[in-house]
Amino acid sequence: MRIVGKKGGVFLKRWLALIFVIFCSMLVVVYETNASDRRFFLPEPLGGLKIVLDAGHGGIDGGASNGDVIEKDVTLAITKKVARQLTRLGAEVVLTRSTDGDVLSEHAPNEKFPTLRERKKQDIFLRETLVETHEPDLFITIHANAIPNSKWRGAQVFYHHEGHEKSEALAQAVQQSIRTTMENTDREALSIKNVYLLKKVEIPAVLVETGFLSNEEERDLLASESYQDKMAFAIARGIENYIHVKFD
Repeated sequence: MRIVGKKGGVFLKRWLALIFVIFCSMLVVVYETNASDRRFFLPEPLGGLKIVLDAGHGGIDGGASNGDVIEKDVTLAITKKVARQLTRLGAEVVLTRSTDGDVLSEHAPNEKFPTLRERKKQDIFLRETLVETHEPDLFITIHANAIPNSKWRGAQVFYHHEGHEKSEALAQAVQQSIRTTMENTDREALSIKNVYLLKKVEIPAVLVETGFLSNEEERDLLASESYQDKMAFAIARGIENYIHVKFD
């Protein structure tokens, strides 16, 4: 049996101490590095990335509906599934709402408003505040469409032409993923003017219209858990593709 001498033991301890210091220094570097650069250090595809996911509507603001299928329920279900997908990829995910209620009922339950219109306006402002507070790298708001003509269908991703300069690239990546994954739409990412949050948040931001509730077939699909799972996968994969193209 080989016995390590006193000098050898001291030498080994010094080496272990040095390795520990180097390891701690690397942790500090990763922590202090901007989220978009942490992927160099972290093994997860979206490691170090923070994303705010916004389930559209909520509470007394149900959004669009067709029969017993209500937009606020569809958006919350899909948003939670997207969150799980992104978390598995290493991202930190923040939800603006995680219950049936609107954002106000979850984050400012004691606030009262004279009209529904005022409540909806303040609810949007609170969503903006949550984005500013959490300082994420990306913002995704998820909705379901509806128009009087029932023939229209297909998911589509929107960005604001006056929003962040990278929003268009994010929208295109998510739209392409939806097209290849869902295989039921040929829609393109589109610029939109009248979505307040897409214009105001100072990070890449997109709105995903997951389909048309006004189309009977697509309404049934959007109410299906398996279809919601597939849509969530498509959105998460689009985000991952955007990050890979941007930083690789």
